[in-house]
Parts: sequence; C-alpha cells; structure tokens
Amino acid sequence: MIEEFIAKWSSQVKKGTLSYIVISVLEKGEFYGYDLIEQIKQYTKLEVAEGTLYPLLNRLKKQGVVESKWVEQTSGIPRKYYHLTEDGKQVAKAMDLYWEELNHSLVKIKQ
Repeated sequence: MIEEFIAKWSSQVKKGTLSYIVISVLEKGEFYGYDLIEQIKQYTKLEVAEGTLYPLLNRLKKQGVVESKWVEQTSGIPRKYYHLTEDGKQVAKAMDLYWEELNHSLVKIKQ
C-alpha cells in the first residue's frame, strides 16, 4: 500500500512539474524533441516519453511560451527545434520565483 501511494504521488509530482522542467531546460538553449528528452533525463533522471513531451510542447506553443522551427539536416529528415519566446523567458523567471518560495516553505516545515 505504501509503495502504491508513493508511486501515485511521484507520478502527480512529475506531471505537475514537467512544464517547469521543460521550460527550465529550454532556458539553456534550443533543442529538438529527442535531445530535449535526453537533457531532461540527464538533469533529472526522469524518463519522459515522446507521447508525453510533444503534447506538452504543443500546449506551451499555444500558450505562447515556446516556439518551434524546422531545421534541415545534412543527412536525414528535418528536425523541429524548440525554444522559449520572450514571454516564455518571463514565465521561466516567474516559475523560478514560485519554486524558490515553495522550496523555502518546505525546508521550513521540515526543520
């Protein structure tokens, strides 16, 4: 029962923070989908499926936080690269502040 509770809770935390994680990685630069998944895995050790990432990126595009562009490759098919918009950079700053406040509150509770 404890394992089931932790698994469900962990899943909810992941869902609730995935937008923040994606935006935080995109603050570092422009990435195509697979590379973005690898960056997330490197920084967080989270496994993010393409079926989770691409709908999230599309929602962020609709909200004006992320833009994309197709880039031709010297070999193979073109890749779609994602980057933050100017609004997205402001969203990232606001999310950082909120996360810092939340983390500070949790640290205080745990003391």
